[in-house]
Amino acid sequence: MSGLRVGIVGATGAVGLDLLAVLAARAFPCSELRLMASARSAGRRIAHAGGAHPVHEATPEALAGLDLCFFSAGAAVSRALAPVAAAHGALVVDNSSAFRMHPEVPLVVPECNGSVLAGDTRGIVANPNCSTILLCLALAPLQRATGLGRVVVSTYQAASGAGARAVDELKAGTRASLADEPFVPSALPQSLAFNLFPHVDVFQPDGFTREEDKMLYESRKILGLPQLAIEATCVRVPVERCHAEAVTVELERPLDPAAARALFAAAPGLEVVDDPGARLYPMPVTSSGRDPVAVGRVRASRVFVPGLTFWLVGDQVRKGAALNAVQIAERVFCDMAAAPAERRAPRDRA
Repeated sequence: MSGLRVGIVGATGAVGLDLLAVLAARAFPCSELRLMASARSAGRRIAHAGGAHPVHEATPEALAGLDLCFFSAGAAVSRALAPVAAAHGALVVDNSSAFRMHPEVPLVVPECNGSVLAGDTRGIVANPNCSTILLCLALAPLQRATGLGRVVVSTYQAASGAGARAVDELKAGTRASLADEPFVPSALPQSLAFNLFPHVDVFQPDGFTREEDKMLYESRKILGLPQLAIEATCVRVPVERCHAEAVTVELERPLDPAAARALFAAAPGLEVVDDPGARLYPMPVTSSGRDPVAVGRVRASRVFVPGLTFWLVGDQVRKGAALNAVQIAERVFCDMAAAPAERRAPRDRA
């Protein structure tokens, strides 16, 4: 794969900076790197690969001439500019919610459904919600081995999932609490210091939140199971980085815990950390900044027979956003390079 002209919209945010780190760590072939953000960030310089790259304002004109463009600047920006980049001929990998449920836009976790990308070299590909990515990485090998029934999941989501202001607020609230001083949150609906709350994203009329809906509908699309029943409760916890999930799965065929551990260990993107007697189980402090999603506490379900219960932890900025986006690009362009000429013609997409 020869060098690509690569853009990042939202380059100054947490995911944008992690995109740069992942591109460098994986030696992604860039012949040009164009960093873009809002007008107020234009003119900044960001260090990458031994140089200092200027940040440009994200405008329609700035998107011309790219082969690949990552978007991580929110749904409104993606809706306005991602189709422009695609119309210029770029493959757009969008990290927002703008296009995830569009019927013509692939929603991809490469380890789960990367085959849907074959032959595509332009248009929009959606990066799923971070909690959905972590969940689907564990559900996909179970789906292939035993089939899936119902899924019940509770998430324990880090402050960084709500952005840099939420992390700052967690630290400020903690300092205020330790000093016995009053603190009023603004980035989060409640103070997160020494606290947790079941409120991630916006509540819907049926009592579920939009985050909980994302886990249901996005997982169905990724796994190709339009009737899959998933009940999620999403909780914000006083952790800076890494989301955790407690998952109980009804299986169509029995699978004992030892076989499940072997299945998880062999699955791409997962690692097994499961020796409670030695105090070894997935935790945010051991998953932060790492690519694999760790799975542990694997045991037979007491509710679903056959079924399993397990615990997973993953870095939601890394695999839950930046790494998954880069893996999508690798899958597209590596497949293109390896494919016969008749498979290389791009398809138009929304």
